[in-house]
Amino acid sequence: MKTHHYILLTTLAFIIVFYDENVGLNLGILGIIYAALTLYKTPEKNRTRTFLILFVTSILSSIAFAWYGDFPSFLAIASSLLLLSYRSKNRRLKTLFLIPVFVVNCITFICRFFNFDKWLPKRNISGLWQKTLAFVLIPLVLIAIFFGIYSAGSDHFANLFKNIELDINFWQLLVITVLGFFFAFNYWNYSVEKLIYKKNHILDDNFTEENKIQKSTYSFLDLDAERMSGVISFFSLNILLIFFIATYNYEQFFESVKTPNQLSEETHERVNAVIVSIVMAILVIMFYFKSSFNFDSKAGLMKILAKIWIALNVILVFSAMMKNYEYIVSYGFTYKRLGVCGFLILSLIGLIMTFIKIQKKKRNAFLFNTMVGYVYGTILVCSYFNWGGFITSQNLKRNHFDEYYHTTFVNFNEEYLLKYAKEKHSNVIKNSVLERVRIQQKENFLSKVLYYQTIK
Repeated sequence: MKTHHYILLTTLAFIIVFYDENVGLNLGILGIIYAALTLYKTPEKNRTRTFLILFVTSILSSIAFAWYGDFPSFLAIASSLLLLSYRSKNRRLKTLFLIPVFVVNCITFICRFFNFDKWLPKRNISGLWQKTLAFVLIPLVLIAIFFGIYSAGSDHFANLFKNIELDINFWQLLVITVLGFFFAFNYWNYSVEKLIYKKNHILDDNFTEENKIQKSTYSFLDLDAERMSGVISFFSLNILLIFFIATYNYEQFFESVKTPNQLSEETHERVNAVIVSIVMAILVIMFYFKSSFNFDSKAGLMKILAKIWIALNVILVFSAMMKNYEYIVSYGFTYKRLGVCGFLILSLIGLIMTFIKIQKKKRNAFLFNTMVGYVYGTILVCSYFNWGGFITSQNLKRNHFDEYYHTTFVNFNEEYLLKYAKEKHSNVIKNSVLERVRIQQKENFLSKVLYYQTIK
């Protein structure tokens, strides 16, 4: 099949699964179709290990969305399919270029659509296909568009067709067709500008021989002054961070006990401060070790001070983790508290990667290239696991169980709530949960969320 066949086929699949349906099982089915067709279309030389891993994660993400139908699983399926399409055509192009490539292609969609010679076959196609396209498809599309426009602009025109009963929502069909074609066209027929290919080397992990030449970064600051600036900066920041860690831990573990609301607010504020501090620390290290200082024999002291600063930031992360853990032990699990754990783990990974960057003399791009993989992995973990069920199951073990919070703000925990309602003989909770489940179970087949079909 040619590119235009894939575009038309997946557009038709989009129309079939989404017409007169809500988002649910249909998106999972469409994701599997896209993944399978991408595997079939990709030449053998591009079916690398990374590509095959992305194919598997695309299938799993599609199943996850069919099962949960929530935002994390949507984010997982969207990112997995975009990465899969990207890797099917570009084995060596850096992943960070994915976003500008697809943003540019979405913006230039109209121009690329009308450039028919680029995506429609140049050779003469069969007479049947020509006649179908010229005599049926194009006239039907034009008639549908102008029928909608004229019906909206004239009641008398609309009344002419009032007695003709067609159980078709033309506006919905038109919108779905345009959306389906838009997604399919940009997925199968995206282009990468030559400029991006030329700049691909900018995101290499390792320095070139040219980067190893000792030279100052700025014309107004010579190499010795810049090196001394780094030593003074890292020494001062280490002293400052030691005092911050001391006061931070005193406030967290030794001050008087506060109310849950005060503790919650202060915990989130302090964790935010820790995360911002770590991001800034990594940026400062990237600033000083962006090029020649990685290979400067006189920069040994600056490297030691930078590594000490990383170690102190690791201590800061563990302090925040301990407080968040204590908070969970005292007041139970919530999405926010689990999110804090996730952010702190990613921050810790970022610090470790920064240490490796200095130790192995890697470029700053190494950090970005590496962290993209960890962020993507975090998205997958968030989409595959039932965190709502986990939160409720763990909090049920506590003496105090917040019924309002778990029935209002926690998702996919109906199984545990029904068990709880049975134990407490609470018909109010039971009826509320069952009503929520019934609404989901009454959806059309393609609009169903599979998780709710398992609740009895």
